[in-house]
Amino acid sequence: MTLPDLDDLIAEVDRRCDTAHRPGGPEQPDWLALLTAAAQLSGQLEALAHDLVEHYVEHCRMHGNSWTDIGTALGVTRQAAQQRFHTPHRRYSPETTTDDLRQAMTHVKQAAVQHRNHCIGTEHLLWGLTAEDNSATRLLQAAGVSPETVHRSVGARLNMGASQAAERIAWTPYSRKAIAIAEARSEQNGSDLIDCDDLLIGLAQVGRGVAADVLTEAGFAPGDRRLGPR
Repeated sequence: MTLPDLDDLIAEVDRRCDTAHRPGGPEQPDWLALLTAAAQLSGQLEALAHDLVEHYVEHCRMHGNSWTDIGTALGVTRQAAQQRFHTPHRRYSPETTTDDLRQAMTHVKQAAVQHRNHCIGTEHLLWGLTAEDNSATRLLQAAGVSPETVHRSVGARLNMGASQAAERIAWTPYSRKAIAIAEARSEQNGSDLIDCDDLLIGLAQVGRGVAADVLTEAGFAPGDRRLGPR
């Protein structure tokens, strides 16, 4: 993989802000418009870089590395590393999920283990959510989307890995964001437990990852007024 250089990034800003270079327009481009596009692109790159580092911090924590070790590797203090990458509350623990979601999580882990994957990604979550009838599959049906089609589509994107860590599998940043959205939705609906439909909405609203791609291709829109609160 070749990282983009400054010229590549400038070209991307120009592409995103083509109105700043209108044919027949003023000789000087709209520099403020270009600056706005550059700031947006910079923010996206920073978020992506943070997710990349967070991904490996999660693995370090799961495999016994201390915050001091992690801080040293990152060139910061233990306190700075812990504040920036503090492992969130395990929102997907049995005490905070419904029976249906716990059953779905069994399928999630089976998919990751059987494919020897070292992380639980959004694709594993969507595969598990659509393995059996639950509030997520009913939500898809209400949106005119076939759960079976989604299940087959995401299953085709599960790739075989080489991990041997069958019992300790980290969650990717996008998966953790999805479960955070799910928790917020369940609280908004006045529930103490996260259900399958909450996580399905979370996967769609993250907007990135295999699950979001599959749901978009299937025509599932989380903002559809037909879905509403459960």
